[in-house]
Amino acid sequence: MPTTPDDPGSAPRREVFGRLADGTEVHRWTLARGGTVLKVLSYGGIVQTLERPDRAGHPANVSLGFDTLAPYTTDSPYFGALIGRYGNRVARGRFTLDGTEHRLPVNDGPNTLHGGDDGWDRRVWHAEPSGAHGLTLRLTSPDGDQGFPGALAVEVDYLLGEAGELRIDYRATTDAPTVVNLTNHLYFNLGGEGGGGIGDHRLGLAAAHYTPVDGTLIPTGEIAPVADTPFDFRRAKPVGRDLRTAHPQLLRAQGYDHNFVLDKGVTAAPEHAATLYDPASGRLMTVATTEPALQFYSGNFLDGTLTGPSGRTYRQGDALCLETQHFPDSPNHPAFPSTVLRPGETYTSSTVYAFAVR
Repeated sequence: MPTTPDDPGSAPRREVFGRLADGTEVHRWTLARGGTVLKVLSYGGIVQTLERPDRAGHPANVSLGFDTLAPYTTDSPYFGALIGRYGNRVARGRFTLDGTEHRLPVNDGPNTLHGGDDGWDRRVWHAEPSGAHGLTLRLTSPDGDQGFPGALAVEVDYLLGEAGELRIDYRATTDAPTVVNLTNHLYFNLGGEGGGGIGDHRLGLAAAHYTPVDGTLIPTGEIAPVADTPFDFRRAKPVGRDLRTAHPQLLRAQGYDHNFVLDKGVTAAPEHAATLYDPASGRLMTVATTEPALQFYSGNFLDGTLTGPSGRTYRQGDALCLETQHFPDSPNHPAFPSTVLRPGETYTSSTVYAFAVR
């Protein structure tokens, strides 16, 4: 039975999930509180399971992933992973900081995606309980890691609140000027993992603007209004309503894979960014963040070659991502909010996923 919001839940529990080719153990941590069951891997900081009850009280995993370790190491499109050092894309795998050009691995056409081909989604993090309902993961990224300057010390907290909300807090410090943009790559299907498409999910975004992209999905530098375009989610609408519209931007990305500029900007505490509702199950999720933007990805590149714990394959549009972040390619766009971190500063970011039924 799922826990209820006034249920104290259970303390974090650890088990061996698998071993890497070199024999390194990967652990899975389970946290439960307020109707949420969260399972996190030390490999990639991956959210492997996020269970929530529907309107009838029946729990289901609402995130995509795998039930064994091996596919996470070979096939995963970042399912549930912590992303760093730079979430999203950096054009041509290079940027200039303080007059010095830095080159990164190119792993997405001509560009760098999610920190490079050996990003933090492929690292084993040190994990330990944080209080009765939290988990802290730590990683040290050395100077030159994937081409990024500065040694970076990173901490990420997963915390379940009384009502089962999931809060993710990120902190990082550096010993040399660098760029940082951290996020989590959860794939959501509020109908349940393996339950089919998310076209009927109703999505609302607190964003009057978005950043159009070029043919390689790099922002052009324009900050465009969403009004009178398929990108207008200011009033919640079904994800699939405009998905097949022959808009040039949708054609380029084969759907939605765009950075939405949140009306609120950067904030000290998490503020409302998005709402997602599945009418069939009654599950409702709200997203609040300190970040100035959110990448909405409609699962365009799920191609039926991956199979989840349900035993069903994942196909195009079977899940969506709402990645809270700074803008893609910010190091190459001085007009975008800065992602530069310098010695003596602390990078901080927080996102809260809250759940309800109706």
